[in-house]
Amino acid sequence: MIDLLETEKRLLEPHVISGGIAVDFTMGNGHDTLWLARAVGPSGKVYAFDIQEQAFKNTRKLLDENGALGNVELILDSHANVAKYVKEPFCAGMFNLGWLPGGDKSVTTRLESTLEALRSGISLLADGGAVLLAVYPGHDEGRREGEAVTSYLSSLDRRKICCSRFEIVNSPTSPFFFLIEKK
Repeated sequence: MIDLLETEKRLLEPHVISGGIAVDFTMGNGHDTLWLARAVGPSGKVYAFDIQEQAFKNTRKLLDENGALGNVELILDSHANVAKYVKEPFCAGMFNLGWLPGGDKSVTTRLESTLEALRSGISLLADGGAVLLAVYPGHDEGRREGEAVTSYLSSLDRRKICCSRFEIVNSPTSPFFFLIEKK
């Protein structure tokens, strides 16, 4: 059976450039942040966002334990504010919508901030770069986010941005993801 998390990384990997800039729009417990930090290497840089102090602490600890703090900027702010911090084009970005694994399930990403972050992220994306966005439709806000992201991505000019959706079709509440590539 397909492992969505591994598939995500395999699809994003060709877009990650050693020495490049990457963005983790939802740092969570830091696993994607760490993966991106290793992928861009010590001469690259990763910006990682979250609004929860616990996510910040968890990520900092994971990065410290793995010697990967040197090329990561942890930002305790909404991903909607990405353009305040990231000033150069980035090669790869990741979103994992929903709540902090092991955290308070009442605190989730929200449709409005997610769309703003996605719009800003796409405008900052380097030519040949990609963003991977995972949606968790098993709760109301996740379902709404998935519908809104699908609608927004469907409106983009396919000659400039290619948007692919990956899902398990016989499991409607399972996570699904988008690969958004800039031509």
